[in-house]
Amino acid sequence: MDQHAREVQIGVVGMTCANCVGRVERALAKQDGVISASVNLATERASVQYAPETVGPARLRAVIAEAGYEPVELEGPAGAQDAAREAEQLGLRRDLLLGAALSAPLLLLAMLPMVVPALMAFMHGIMEMRSWGFVQLALAAPVQLWVGRRFHRQGLAELRHLGPGMNTLVMMGSWAAFGYSLLALLAPAIFPAGTAHLYFEASAVIITLVLFGKWLEARARGRTSEAITKLVRLQPKTARVLRDGEVQELPIEAVVPGDSIQVRPGERVPVDGLVLEGQSHVDESMITGESAPVSKSPGSEVVGGTMNGMGSFVFSATRVGEDTVLARIISMVERAQATKPPIQHLADRIAGVLVPIVLGAAALTFVLWLVLGPSPALSYAFVAAVSVLVIACPCAMGLATPTAIMVGTGRAAEMGTLFREGSALEALARVDTVVLDKTGTLTEGKPRLTDLVVFEGSENEVLGLIASAEDPSEHPIARALVEGARERGLDVARPESFEAVAGHGVSARIGGKRVQVGADRYMEQLGVDLGPAGDRAQQLAAEARTTVYAAVDGRLVALVGVADPLAKGSREAVAELRGMGLELAMVTGDNRATAEAVAREAGVARVLAQVMPDRKADEVKRLQGAGHRVAFVGDGINDAPALAQADVGVAIGTGTDIAIEAGDVILMRGDLRGLVAAIALARRTLRTIRTNFFWAYAYNVALIPVAAGVLYPVVGILLNPMLAAAAMSVSSVFVVTNSLRLRRFRVS
Repeated sequence: MDQHAREVQIGVVGMTCANCVGRVERALAKQDGVISASVNLATERASVQYAPETVGPARLRAVIAEAGYEPVELEGPAGAQDAAREAEQLGLRRDLLLGAALSAPLLLLAMLPMVVPALMAFMHGIMEMRSWGFVQLALAAPVQLWVGRRFHRQGLAELRHLGPGMNTLVMMGSWAAFGYSLLALLAPAIFPAGTAHLYFEASAVIITLVLFGKWLEARARGRTSEAITKLVRLQPKTARVLRDGEVQELPIEAVVPGDSIQVRPGERVPVDGLVLEGQSHVDESMITGESAPVSKSPGSEVVGGTMNGMGSFVFSATRVGEDTVLARIISMVERAQATKPPIQHLADRIAGVLVPIVLGAAALTFVLWLVLGPSPALSYAFVAAVSVLVIACPCAMGLATPTAIMVGTGRAAEMGTLFREGSALEALARVDTVVLDKTGTLTEGKPRLTDLVVFEGSENEVLGLIASAEDPSEHPIARALVEGARERGLDVARPESFEAVAGHGVSARIGGKRVQVGADRYMEQLGVDLGPAGDRAQQLAAEARTTVYAAVDGRLVALVGVADPLAKGSREAVAELRGMGLELAMVTGDNRATAEAVAREAGVARVLAQVMPDRKADEVKRLQGAGHRVAFVGDGINDAPALAQADVGVAIGTGTDIAIEAGDVILMRGDLRGLVAAIALARRTLRTIRTNFFWAYAYNVALIPVAAGVLYPVVGILLNPMLAAAAMSVSSVFVVTNSLRLRRFRVS
């Protein structure tokens, strides 16, 4: 996004199908100053990037209103949009009850006499059949004019904007039945003999059934956002803040960084912070997906929204409001749910041309029946054309992808996995190769000193020099060397000068001596003779030790072995990933012998060793060039180029510092088994989308010809418009309920 551009999300109420989405997107895109616009049917939101010097949110809302829909100003996850959605559901229910109350007797009045001839004679004895026609009109008119008003209003708007959609088809189908019947009742003489039939029940039942489907769909769509609702409910409304020597219960909005906050047993942590005093165990499962409570003591990080156990503690607030981990998680899930994966763009294009094709098919059906059909041809032509109009509504197509993405990303968040975009979920489902960074991904990322081989001087003297040289560095191996020296009670001096050589090692001056510590390639670059360390270095590498060399004034003085054990679950995760048919590779800056030892222990067959940090992206690119779809898994900080280059970058988090701005997918726990769950869920979601598409498209492709009457010459079946309306509604409800099955996803 352009650094001067801004982005706004606007609720959009009243959309019913993919054509509605397309019309709102086109209306926004045509507005001067709009850079991009994406509309999601399931979330009922428009995400718009715009140039603030040219256009503003008020004008964007006006554009949506001009397109025939109701714009709603969002107030966070639970705001005006939720109120508007609830009001829409109540309105649907109210109109549905009225429609059903009028349509049921109308249907009985129209259909029963044909089934029970005696009933027709009885009715004829009460009053003539034409008078019963006026009774049908009295029942049908309120349904057509009032209950169906939403379809007519939006259908007219669709035609006015040259973007016919679901509302257009329902409007045309119901008005065709109502108008034909009205003319047949008031002026039967204008019709050919035997064709002045009444179809009032069809017009009313079409509207009522479609409305019933929309009501069921609206209720089901409301359940697709339950994950967001659960996350929002985690946010406490108040906090017990220590101010002026006393505890004050303040609204969460009043908490500022630096406040000391008291948390009692069984309470939720209100904001992010660092424990100052006290001890407890905190349930962080809704943040990380990890079920075991985490011990907290002074210096520990706590996350807002997590549940405290039986202890109590006081912590200092570090992040509040929109900066908290929970708020960023909610924001990321909402963004993923609002964006479109590539598969949806194809669906939008198909839906954009479907309705014009259907209108043409309905017209062709009418003409063919009128010319070739049996007597009364006009009646057959009318019934077939109306059935084609009603059955082809593209509601299911518009819901196929966004509902699955909403439920899938929400379920992922509950399991401790965040997808930055909906497209990341699709990309992860399609990967065939996973490249794993070694340190901090396959391994714990907390190396420890295990071996020290000294060639000149005493062990304590040499280790003291090594630790002093490494002390300014933040590299995990450097911290292991410093910690190893301190465990031996050695003093760590401040170097007189220090230089870090990326991917190689460090150089420092200590007590007038030049101390250089690093990998074998660094020593070779410096011209240091590594001969004395040869056999021992190979032995350490075979034992999965990372080998580090130390030189003083250009002479090799020591060989150090550092072990970084495999992280919990790494071996099991690798086995499961291989079982899923994925190719695995491990990338590391370690020498090949050490790298192969670690890979062998983890079960990874392919090793990319001695790869500089800035060359990891090149390795990913090389795999992509060979035709692979690659996921790169790293810590999200040092591996940013590789994460960006991969088809999908997976940042693996440790604790609460989850590198939330890195990667397309974030695993909240430092456990590779979360990757297994994420890929399995992504694949299941993509499979659900494909099932939804098959149902939506196969349904239309198969039933439009049936509605047009292709079976009539063979088996004498002509689809009734009322059955067409029922089938169309069932299609949409199936797609949404099929997506909701993802809420029960578990890793087998």
